Amino acid sequence: MASADVREELNCSICLDVYKDPVTLRCGHNFCRACIDRVLDTQEASGGYSCPDCREKIQDRSALSRNVTLHNIAERFHSAQPAQEESGIFCTYCDFSVPAVKTCLLCEASLCGKHLKKHGKSLEHVLVDPTTSLENRKCSIHKKILEYYCTEDSTCICVSCCLVGEHGGHAVESIDDASEKKRIKLRTILEELTSKREQGERKAQTLLRHKKKVEKKLTGETGRITALFRDLRKEMDDLEKRALSEIDRQEKRIMLSFSDLIQQQEVEKDELSKKMHYIEELCNATDPLAILKERQSETMDLCHPEEVENQDTGKDGNVLCNVGDLDKNLISLTLHSGLSNMVSRLKNEIHIQEAVDVSMDRNTVSNFLQIEDDLKRAYYTKSQQHPDSPERFEDCQVFSTRGFSSGQNFWEVETSRTGNWMIGVAYASIERKGEHSFIGNNDKSWCLCKVSNKKYSVMHDSKTIQLPDKCSSQRLVIYLDYKAGRLSFYELGEAVRHLYTFSATFTQPLHAAFYIWDEWLRIRS
Repeated sequence: MASADVREELNCSICLDVYKDPVTLRCGHNFCRACIDRVLDTQEASGGYSCPDCREKIQDRSALSRNVTLHNIAERFHSAQPAQEESGIFCTYCDFSVPAVKTCLLCEASLCGKHLKKHGKSLEHVLVDPTTSLENRKCSIHKKILEYYCTEDSTCICVSCCLVGEHGGHAVESIDDASEKKRIKLRTILEELTSKREQGERKAQTLLRHKKKVEKKLTGETGRITALFRDLRKEMDDLEKRALSEIDRQEKRIMLSFSDLIQQQEVEKDELSKKMHYIEELCNATDPLAILKERQSETMDLCHPEEVENQDTGKDGNVLCNVGDLDKNLISLTLHSGLSNMVSRLKNEIHIQEAVDVSMDRNTVSNFLQIEDDLKRAYYTKSQQHPDSPERFEDCQVFSTRGFSSGQNFWEVETSRTGNWMIGVAYASIERKGEHSFIGNNDKSWCLCKVSNKKYSVMHDSKTIQLPDKCSSQRLVIYLDYKAGRLSFYELGEAVRHLYTFSATFTQPLHAAFYIWDEWLRIRS
């Protein structure tokens, strides 16, 4: 009612609409500038001007003064009631197209502010925002106003439905109470979706930051390789191309992963925004029926969006596992392999550490293995009688003498062409007997395997992953970054090939571990 009163005071008496660029006459009456100009134009032929309301004479048209205060009030009124102006629903009783401020469901009529004052005030006259969809607000059976909500059937009903209809005896609520309950649920969903969207934004930002770091690494690595070969280009052209090609391959793979994941986050964020916008519209609706008549299936989809449940809710760092990082080890090993006859000349330029010295431990070697005096080579043989030792393995295995608990270390292993083996790392606390003593067959060891199908596989905690690569070389590198929790396997063939990387949190010193089923295996110094 107060809004209707204000609107009436803001109506121009000529156009009967809210003032637009209002001006004030000397008598104090206000009009739209365009409206009073039209009136004064028609009066000009009579030789004088007068106020359309009080007929007071106007000496000079230039005396019209712009009413800034009234202009600001009218502008704020317009901005505060955009839905009313855009509804296109006009008063039923006015001769002019005066926008309606309310619709009476009982009278099935729309009312402007002036006629709303004169309208019936009894409870039967239910007033809602201007609408033409009156049939949707009445019971299709009894043709009465929908005033209640049946909680058992989840539907809006009239008073007759409560008393004599099929909803008799059901638990009902007023539509205002029911809509408020639903509004609370929707707000809860909105908060959850907002949280999910913020989480998605954080993940996207984490990906972008990590992408920049990787790009910086890629740029630095490219510059390093380019500088390395600047003076050796003629005789080293082929090796330079291989190294840069590997960087480019990694860059394409990593950048593609970043692009896909960032695009996925943006799509999920857009979907969440759409759902939030839809729910916000329901929450902001002043008509309770607009909320309650929303189809229940759609509301349930919003209440329990499947994608919300299925999304990863872990820390932001988890999302980086799917994109990886620059494998500088592979690049360095590519260079090291190609420059084997020039290591002394280029050692200071390629910045690769020397392989660590690894020797086999006689106290751990199985009675099915024999190790040579240099402690670098072991081969399968019939049962031996090594001295008893609590550290000795029962079946075909041997540990290294030293353990690794820090830093970055790698060692190279050469295997027989036809033999079957497992190589990797393990804690010293691994069992020495039984099936759980095999490396990879427990949670204390990680290994790369080669069996009779001539393909690689990896194993940890009794779980095996078959790799797509066939064995093409007998030379392998095990690279351990203890602090970072990464164990990588590479094949040294014509080109250095990355086979697999384990990620873990290491808690004990790790020993190099070797399992030899037949043939032989040796550690290259």
